[in-house]
Amino acid sequence: MPFTPLESDFYAFANDLTDAEQASLAEIRAFMEQQVRPVIDEHWHRDEFPMHLIPGIASLGVVGPGWAETARFENSAVYRGWIALEMSRVDASVSTFAAVQNGLVAGSIGVGGSPEQRAEWLPRIADCSIIGGFGLTEPLSGSDASKGLRTTARREGDEWVLDGEKRWIGNATHADIVVVWARDVADGEVKGFIVPTDTAGFSVSKIERKIALRMVQNGHIVLDGVRVPESLRLQGAESFRDTARVLRLTRAEVAWSAVGVMAGAYEAALRYTTEREQFGKPIAAHQLVQDLLAKSLGHITASIAMCVQVSRMLDEGRQSDAHSALAKTFTTTRMREVVAWCREVCGGNGIVTDYDVARFFVDAEALYTYEGTAQMNSLIVGKAITGRSAFA
Repeated sequence: MPFTPLESDFYAFANDLTDAEQASLAEIRAFMEQQVRPVIDEHWHRDEFPMHLIPGIASLGVVGPGWAETARFENSAVYRGWIALEMSRVDASVSTFAAVQNGLVAGSIGVGGSPEQRAEWLPRIADCSIIGGFGLTEPLSGSDASKGLRTTARREGDEWVLDGEKRWIGNATHADIVVVWARDVADGEVKGFIVPTDTAGFSVSKIERKIALRMVQNGHIVLDGVRVPESLRLQGAESFRDTARVLRLTRAEVAWSAVGVMAGAYEAALRYTTEREQFGKPIAAHQLVQDLLAKSLGHITASIAMCVQVSRMLDEGRQSDAHSALAKTFTTTRMREVVAWCREVCGGNGIVTDYDVARFFVDAEALYTYEGTAQMNSLIVGKAITGRSAFA
């Protein structure tokens, strides 16, 4: 299947990918357009995830790239970023499902797991024979997770007892396992645990009435004396520094997803403006509309350039927390502007899902917040460039 750059990839950055990567992206794009796009609105309005699509998502190889146990072919962080962009330009909820499964769940085990744990769990996560969630955020702990995590882990012999709550956990209502981050009462350090959701004391309730990422099944988890064996503790995750290693990887991919949301909104707005007529001609022929479209394309192009470079730095082993944080805060801030401009050019039709822009407009708010707010990521960058911490 031939690959062509997107309308929103004005400088054709994707031409730098290998032939195998381009062919894979063409397959992903076809799936998203033919299988996902037709069912988005129905499931969005019902607040349900299209579970029947999971086998198809798994067949694309979008979960697992980057880990030797599951890699489809030799690939780069830049290619993995383009996966996030291609999926998000059609729907951010489906992209988020894959990002949780791939970046946060597989990433936690890939970064913090022992060789035996990687061999046991990563292939099953990659083929989606098990679905995972990532349990870090809590009802009273988000941005301050490094110091404010309240969920506790207490060792008793060969078992650990987990107590606490987690909130906003993607995939939680239909997950088979959740990677739970908890503070060890013995040494005060944050450790990671693979927790099967059928374990006694584990319960989850769905978070209702969301306006963004409605298809993502976010849950509120309660851990009441949940017992897990030492074999399910991530053997290489000994402190929050290891949690941060996972977030460094995923923040860069959230930046790519933000570009995808921008691209989807821009492409939808461009289609709309060429079809909608006012004053006897398509509104695309009006100066003020062209100005908003050009500014949107400029933000998309600058954001792709930043994402390509930060992913190259990851491939070369040069990416730091500050590099991924800057990419996340910059692209999500630009995304907010782009989706607002695209909604604006669609007028009243920009607030109904029939024309796609409205979905991107509200979904952008979730991406702007999760994986670290713009302000928290700015402080990570600020500390790196000044040498002084401004965290409270």
